[in-house]
Amino acid sequence: MKVKRFCSVCMAGIAATWGMAPLYAQMASREPAMVGQTMPASANATYADLVDLADEASDIAVIKIRKQAILEPARSPGLRPGYARAYIAGQVQQPMRGSLAVKQSVRYLVDIPALSDGSTRSLKGEQVAVFAREVPGKPSDLQLVSPFAQIPASAGMLQQLQAILDEMAAPDAPPRVRGVRDIISVPGNLTGESETQLFLVTDSQEAPLVSIVRRPGMAPQWGVAWGELVDGTGGPPAPNTLAWHRLACSLPPHIPAGANLGASEEAITQARADYALILRALGPCPRSGIMAR
Repeated sequence: MKVKRFCSVCMAGIAATWGMAPLYAQMASREPAMVGQTMPASANATYADLVDLADEASDIAVIKIRKQAILEPARSPGLRPGYARAYIAGQVQQPMRGSLAVKQSVRYLVDIPALSDGSTRSLKGEQVAVFAREVPGKPSDLQLVSPFAQIPASAGMLQQLQAILDEMAAPDAPPRVRGVRDIISVPGNLTGESETQLFLVTDSQEAPLVSIVRRPGMAPQWGVAWGELVDGTGGPPAPNTLAWHRLACSLPPHIPAGANLGASEEAITQARADYALILRALGPCPRSGIMAR
């Protein structure tokens, strides 16, 4: 079944009926998505996508879609080619974070793929996970953290998402990494022996430390301390864990120009080599582009 576009006058009536004018204004004020970014593929959200969305959302829930109405392109500023902007009305089936309650009615705007003739497939009756913030003073109105922050609620995705939220809620959860402060390498007593320490900038008061130890005849060993203890033999965090995401998806591809690298040329060279080692060990951070704005 396809959903045809609503005319401007009809859409205005729906917006008034649903009380969605504030949400329309917020969506319209967003900047267009960055040119050249990967097109969102919300049906195939990666682990990194889910963490990125959860980082920004105060409210996460499984919603059953009850109504769907499409805005005309002229009323959808910043809309990407191949997408349509829709008003969605639904009912909460499973709250996962925040103050939403079971059976609560919610409404929001979302960008969904358009069909070749410009219409859209009806999502009525489908269950989706949404990542959102409440609109102040309107507990039933949501603002998605991304125009594409509505994901089909498959059992596998929900299981992975719940594991992420559990990790985030833990007292010792790794904080979000914002950058590199210092990376200093100190030579040891033997030739080929050194220790490099990478100090990170985070959202919290904690100062996580990555330690890389090199000894003659041995492979480099490294570990990360999110608190007070450093495990220099722990190795890189396992892929698709919150600790892995905080590093693999946040560290810049090169040491920032303003970071302290030490005084000697030898220390600077070693620091750069050890930083490259960390990035190789962590591997890439696959993202679909769902957080593109």
